[in-house]
This record gives sequence, C-alpha cells and structure tokens, in this order.
Amino acid sequence: MKRQAYQPILITDASRSQDDQLTSRQKRYVLMMGIRVACVIVGAVLVGVQAPLLWLWLPLVGLGMILIPWLAVLLANDRPPKDEHRLMNRFQPRQQDDTPPMSLTAEERPHRVIDAEP
Repeated sequence: MKRQAYQPILITDASRSQDDQLTSRQKRYVLMMGIRVACVIVGAVLVGVQAPLLWLWLPLVGLGMILIPWLAVLLANDRPPKDEHRLMNRFQPRQQDDTPPMSLTAEERPHRVIDAEP
C-alpha cells in the first residue's frame, strides 16, 4: 500500500470558520434591514410634512424599501467564493510544484536492512 506524502495545511490558507461566516452574514443582514427601516421612516416623514419634490423622493425611498430586503436575503444566504473562482486568482499565474511537501528523495529514505540467514 502506497502512503501519501504528508501535506501540511497552513493556517493562512484555511477558510473562515462557519461561525465567523454566519456572524458576518447576520451583521450584514441586520444593517441592511436597518437601512430599510430608515427608508420607511423617511418616506413617512416626507409624506407627513408635504416635502417639496415629493414625486422624486417617494419612488427613491420606495425602491429602497423593495430592493434592500431582496438583496439582504440574497447576501445572507450567500457563501464566500471558492478560491478558484476569485477574480484576483484569475490574473495571477498558478505556481504548481510537482513534488509534494515533506517528500523524501531516494537518498534520504531510510533503508531497510534485511538480514539473510544462511
């Protein structure tokens, strides 16, 4: 049976934990829904005070009230992109090393001495 070479995992290459990802998505969702609440309040105040250019402000606030929850749900359910799909990795040439890490050359491998009995 052939044993695979040991390949250490560097902590800098590790992805964020599931808890960290969930926490950041929750914070982003709460922030976006807070902006939506602000849009609702601003819309109510504009209607209440009969603001000038109401015909311009109400559609903008209404668009915020409709698009922000949709985007918030999409972003809350999204996962981080895989490394091969990131844009920065498309422009950098990949460096592939054919020898796996921690592998030994033929000279460095321990030799078994087999005693031959006469």
